[in-house]
Amino acid sequence: MGPRKVSPLLLYCIFASHSEVLAAESVACLHKALCRLKDIWEEIGIPEDQRLQRTNTVNTHIKNLLEMMIQEEEALKKKFLISIKTCSTQMETLCEELQMPVFQEEGGVSMLQQERNIRTRVEVLTKEKARRLQQLQVLLEQDQDLCDVLCCEPHGLNAPGNAPTVPSLQQLQELQQHVSNQQEERAKRHTEFVQLRQQIVRLMEEVEKVPENSFEKDVMCEEEDAFCLSSENLQALTLLLREIRSQVSAQCEVLKAQILQLWECLQVPEENRSAFSQHMLGSSCRTLKELQTELQRLQQLKLQNIRAVTLSLRAQINQMWDRCLISSEQRGEFGAYVSEDFTEDLLCEHEAELQRLQLLFEEHRQMFEGVQRWEEHWSLYLELERKASDPSRFTNRGGNLLREEKQRAELHKSLPKLEKQLKAQIEQWEQQQSREFLVNGKKFLQHVEQQWELHHVEKEKEKQERHMKRNKQTEEDMLYGTIVRTPTKRRFLPSSTTPRGSKRCNATGVSSSASNSTTRSVYGGTVCHSPVSRPPLSANKVSERTHTHTQTHTHTGVQ
Repeated sequence: MGPRKVSPLLLYCIFASHSEVLAAESVACLHKALCRLKDIWEEIGIPEDQRLQRTNTVNTHIKNLLEMMIQEEEALKKKFLISIKTCSTQMETLCEELQMPVFQEEGGVSMLQQERNIRTRVEVLTKEKARRLQQLQVLLEQDQDLCDVLCCEPHGLNAPGNAPTVPSLQQLQELQQHVSNQQEERAKRHTEFVQLRQQIVRLMEEVEKVPENSFEKDVMCEEEDAFCLSSENLQALTLLLREIRSQVSAQCEVLKAQILQLWECLQVPEENRSAFSQHMLGSSCRTLKELQTELQRLQQLKLQNIRAVTLSLRAQINQMWDRCLISSEQRGEFGAYVSEDFTEDLLCEHEAELQRLQLLFEEHRQMFEGVQRWEEHWSLYLELERKASDPSRFTNRGGNLLREEKQRAELHKSLPKLEKQLKAQIEQWEQQQSREFLVNGKKFLQHVEQQWELHHVEKEKEKQERHMKRNKQTEEDMLYGTIVRTPTKRRFLPSSTTPRGSKRCNATGVSSSASNSTTRSVYGGTVCHSPVSRPPLSANKVSERTHTHTQTHTHTGVQ
């Protein structure tokens, strides 16, 4: 009997893996199904062309099903690859944040196992990160509380503006040590604060001093935990004892100055001053009490001589009124100035008024001095205008005419600028004082306007008087035959005149014309123009109207 044949399917099943066996069974099942379908179609009697069509439909259906299954498995593979990549990136980031070496995967590991290993590693690192951040948060809160109490800078990990990051193990240990040191420093400073506070409270009670500022109130406060234990505050506590003594010394100096002033005011004899001189040197609490007693005695003596002191204050008040440009109406508002009932209240009113005026002058010194400067410039300007109208000034050979014209030009520019500056300062002053700024009972700008208007009226009056005087002189000359003809331009000389004579005549004509022009300028009012081209800020309308009127008369005089 010959050797038995082994089917290829059996051989394939022997040597193939389990998955391959399953694949072969699937192929055999598919082949069997197709054969069964063929038999059914033959039994039914389906024509060949329809059987071919149905076979194609089965093939298409099987292909679509297999392709769909393949796509699903490909998607699963892609999902594992994406998960491996994502977890690898997270693991690298976590290792970098935690300052740990990156996990290295062993070779020969399947994709599924690799994904599982990396994902597990990421979970472990995430938990370690959360643990460190939680520990960091606790330490940072403790450090911040200590910084608030000690008024010091926080740790570098707790610096303002720094985003919270995952600290290393070494950084956590350093922060823990820093917090421990801060706690020890807090206990030390608290002990020092309690000791200093007890001494300060005892001293303030001895000198009968009450807290004057927020720092002293914080020191005297019973809630010790509310006090900031900064190094600066502890130094301030150390210096507070000296400050209290210095305050006592300052009070002594103030009392000494008041005593000296009253000695001079009351003309206390020298022997009385010498008897009290020993108390004018020290600055202890005992000295302070002695000075207070002496001051009270002198104040009582001042009340007994209140009339002389009040009159002295009135002289000073009157001087300050002048400096502050106080009008008579405003001065009259201070009724105590004319009172003859010399009492303590009257004296206090005078002292308060003098102090108010001194403060007012110092606060607006620039404005008051500016007004005084304008008055000086205005007086100088009027003086120069008066000199410019004097015909005798042309006989001056000392150069004064040139200097006066230069001064007039400078004042022509400086007066409008000064008025503009004073206007801004006065507006600010009126807003602050809630009342008008008056000069001689009028607003300053109105005062300036009236000065300019009065000046233009005077100039117009002088011009009219000169014009009438010239007309009267002309009438008298014509009546009595003594008319003086005004030099006019000479006619063109005939050609027979010699060149030298022609030059002489022309020179004479020019000189006469120039002299005549000068004379008309002086007596016609064309030299002494007021600076109406740049009118004062407070007198624009009046200046423009007066300027137009002046120009009309000036042209009439020249013609």
